Parts: sequence; structure tokens; C-alpha cells
Amino acid sequence: MPVSSKSLVQESTSAKGLVRELGLAHAASIVIGVVIGSGIFLVPAEMMRAAGSAKLVYLAWIVGGIFSFCGAVTYAELGAMKPQAGGEYVYIRDAYGPLAGFLCGWTWTIVIKPASLAAVSTGIVQVLSSFSPLAFLTTDGTHLTRPGQLVAFAMVLLISGINYIGVRRAGNFQLAFTILKITLVVAISAAAFTSNGTWEHFAGRYVAATGGIVGFILAVKAALWAYDGWSDLNMVAEEVSAPERNIPLALVGGLIVIAALYMLVNAAVQFTLPVTALANSSSPMSDAIKVALGNGGAAVIAAVIIVSLITSLNGIAMSGARMAFAMSRDGNFFSFLARVHPRFHTPHVAIATQGLLSVGFLLIGGNFQQLFTLSLFSEWLSYVAASISLFVFRSRISDLEPVQFWRYPLAPALFIVASAPLLYYTFTSNLKNSALGSLVILAGVPVYFAFALRRKV
Repeated sequence: MPVSSKSLVQESTSAKGLVRELGLAHAASIVIGVVIGSGIFLVPAEMMRAAGSAKLVYLAWIVGGIFSFCGAVTYAELGAMKPQAGGEYVYIRDAYGPLAGFLCGWTWTIVIKPASLAAVSTGIVQVLSSFSPLAFLTTDGTHLTRPGQLVAFAMVLLISGINYIGVRRAGNFQLAFTILKITLVVAISAAAFTSNGTWEHFAGRYVAATGGIVGFILAVKAALWAYDGWSDLNMVAEEVSAPERNIPLALVGGLIVIAALYMLVNAAVQFTLPVTALANSSSPMSDAIKVALGNGGAAVIAAVIIVSLITSLNGIAMSGARMAFAMSRDGNFFSFLARVHPRFHTPHVAIATQGLLSVGFLLIGGNFQQLFTLSLFSEWLSYVAASISLFVFRSRISDLEPVQFWRYPLAPALFIVASAPLLYYTFTSNLKNSALGSLVILAGVPVYFAFALRRKV
């Protein structure tokens, strides 16, 4: 008699020591916490420069939100169907074979997640340096000094330590900071509406905008980048309780909350700033709060961004380690990365290794930013491949019971349609980094076969 995927997951969960300690609120906080970083405070200016009017900017947010919703629905079905640690690695492995899955997991483990942690921790230090007593942490507010590097190291190690001592503790930290983040975003948006702004700003046009179809597409692209990150929940699916219920609710519900907050922030900025000032601003929300609260508003925004980035940092650390853990549990990577702590029930070695890789990127200095950029192509390639895998699973005769949320195959088809141009743009807009990113992926081929040969010995 065939064994269901759900039974296999439950068995492996018991055998390997992972525990389903993340509830619906924790799962939703991962989605919201990872997605809402510092981008929302900067993206409105980029979108205005591209689209040229408030109406088109809002339309771009709506279109980007619809496409992201389709992606969330697709991943909701995948997560309910295969609630295992590893996310895209699991879907690509089961749809296209172990080599394809390994190349996905390899890229996320070696570059994408460690570089993301390094990038976010660097961002935290850069924001801290905007406070006069901490200006010594960076030079010109951008490059980290040695003390700045030490603070970034400490942030990565602190968050890794929280994740090391229990997924429930990491989940509680994520939930608390996500609630704080939402409260602060709503508060600063409300503060912006107390300024001497006017609704007439929404009727203005930015004459120097790119405009036309190209400008609108660029605005949608910016919105999609702002929505990016909700897929991280699926990487910790094996530790989510009642995954067939909680993963879909967290993904869809979390994305709705994110969209509402994005619309609120955008409205607050456009109410406060004239169109030209908004388009030319390097930090629209900061400028809006300065108008409402005076010069002290900059410190308020800095504090909000720090809270936001810390929440993202924890969510990234939590999800990334599960990819390496899943590969190693399959025998496709170093076996020690599949160890689970006997007391804390976490993939503690994978978490520690991910933290050390992030510290390595920080030691490289500014060069890791280039490595992170080259990984963007790999990241979106895995999104598209994972979404297509749903069609593969649906076409097979198996004991997996499909969980339909929204008119399959419309949702995955729309997400793939939205992602394909973005994938093409990501590759062609920076051919050098994209080519290097492709080489990083291909470098995993000999590594995979080396581990395959070792298994046969």
C-alpha cells in the first residue's frame, strides 16, 4: 500500500527531531516580517519616476499584488501538498529530479541566504550610523568601518543564536517584532496624514517620468520586488503545525496585510509630498515624516527601519538553514548539516554554518553586494521552476491529494507569466552578474556528483 507524503513527513519529523511548533500567527509573521524590509520606504519614489502619476502607481501596486497573490496561492498549494523542510528544493527535486533540486538548494545555501543576511545586517548598521553618536560605524554612511563590521557580525550571530535555541523561540521573536513593525508602520503613516499635505497631490503628474507602457512595467517590477520574500515560509513547512491549513492561511492572509500596509504607506507619502518632491526623494517616507514631525522625524524613520530589518533578518535566518538541512538529510550534501539538536530540535549545525558564511561575506566587504546581485537571477529562476512543478505534480497519478485554493491552473499560470519577464529583465539588465550567477549554479554539478559517488562507496 502506498505511503502518503504526509505520513512520510510525520515519520521523518519524529525520526529527525524537528517539531511542529510554529502556529498560524508565527507562520504569518514570517511572511510579513521577511517581505516588509526597508524597500517600502524607498520604492514609492522609484515607482513615481517610472509611472508618473499617483493613479498609475496605485495600479502598479494592485497589479503587482495580484501577481504576488497568485504566487502565494501557488506556494500555498505546494506547501499543503508537500509540507517538508526545504521549500523550492523539495518541489524542484520531486518534479525534475535530485540534480535539479540540488542545484537550487546549493545556490540558496552557498550564496542567496548568506548574502541576504550580510546585506540586511549591513543595512542595519548603515541606518544606525545615521545617529550622530554612531556615525563612526560607516564611512559616508555606506561602507562599514571595522567597528561597523563587528556590529554586523554581532547581529548575524545574535539572530543565529536565537534560531539555534529553538524554532518556537525564533517564531516568538519573529511574531513580537512583526507586531511591533506593523504598529510602527501604521503609526508613522498616521503621523504623515497629520501634516499640511493635501489630497490634490494625488492628481499631480511627474513630467520627467519614463511613462507609457515601459514606465508602467518598471513600476510593476518595483512592486514585485517589494512583495518578494513570502516564499520563505515554505522552507520551514516541516515545523508548521497543521501545515495543510496554516501555510495557505499564512501566505494568503500575510500577503493581504502586506498589500494593505504598502497602500497605506504610499498614500501617506503622496498626501504629504508634492509629486516632484516625491519622485526626487532618496527616502520618501523619511521626508514625509520630516514634514509632519520636523527634523526629529528622521530618527523616527530610522528606528522603524531598524525594527523592520531585524525582523527580516530573523525570518531569513530561520528559513535559509532548512534548505541545507533538507539537502543533507537526502544525502546530497555534508551529513553534519542534517543534524538536529537533541534538546532544541533545530538544525543547529546548518544554522551555525549559515551564520559563518554570512560573516564571511561581511569580511569580503562591499563585494558581497555584487554576489547578492548575481544571485537574484537564480532566486527568480527557482520561483518559476517551483511554480511549474505544480503542473508536474497535478499531472501525475499519485496518492497526493491536491489542495485547490483558487481556480487551478489560473493562479500558477498568472504568476509564471508575471515572473518570466522579470526573470528575463533580471538576466539581461546585468549580463555579467547573471552569467556569474549561472556559473554558481553550474558549479554545483560536480559537487552533486561527488556526493553521489560517495554514497555509492
